[in-house]
Amino acid sequence: MTDENGDVQVLLVEDDPSIASSLGDSLRGAGYVVEHVATGQAAIDAELGDLVLLDLGLPDMDGYDVCRAIRSVSNVPIIVITARGEELDRVLGLELGADDYVVKPFGFRELVARIRAVTRRATAASAVHGQPADDADDIVTVGPLQIDRRTHRVTLDTAGVVAELALTPKEFELLSFLADDAGAVRTRTDIVEHVWDANWFGPTKTVDAHVAGIRRKLGDSRWIEAVRGVGFRLEVPSTEAD
Repeated sequence: MTDENGDVQVLLVEDDPSIASSLGDSLRGAGYVVEHVATGQAAIDAELGDLVLLDLGLPDMDGYDVCRAIRSVSNVPIIVITARGEELDRVLGLELGADDYVVKPFGFRELVARIRAVTRRATAASAVHGQPADDADDIVTVGPLQIDRRTHRVTLDTAGVVAELALTPKEFELLSFLADDAGAVRTRTDIVEHVWDANWFGPTKTVDAHVAGIRRKLGDSRWIEAVRGVGFRLEVPSTEAD
């Protein structure tokens, strides 16, 4: 286990000393390199490493704000670990950019499995986005919308004005997945398995939350059509006069 996990540096953000000590020791015993901080500001200022384990109940600020701040500057995988187990809390955390959400109490083996799943996805995404710039598969164009997988950037040309959209990593993956076959309906199951994981245990409504976020940033909800009982399709909004 040590050989498999030894290169992964984990930032543990947890204000409860007993939990931080126990979890940190367990992670180190499993071969991870662990740095612990007890406040949100310390987490924002810290070297993020390869993965962040983030508690939401911090003494100086809400963990959601920490998640938002980290995600604004880094694509590092974030796993929320918290006692807040309501579906709304899960959806909010995921919409703000968390890659997974684990409710306390949890089993250590489950946490390690989730860490491995998240880091595998991050490694795979980096490999895809790191391909040479002249690879045509790196850029997908849907009308005035352009998605560049290599640079992880999305731009939208509105009446000759090109603007870059600030998408979260999951929003980017979801939009990219829909754009791969624009006009076709992607089922919820396909979306969850591709964007999250085949063994995803979180709420299915997180797909709706991410779609809503992308629609807001595109500035027109018609870009992504919900097909009742099936899934979603991406297509250029009609410009025909009413």
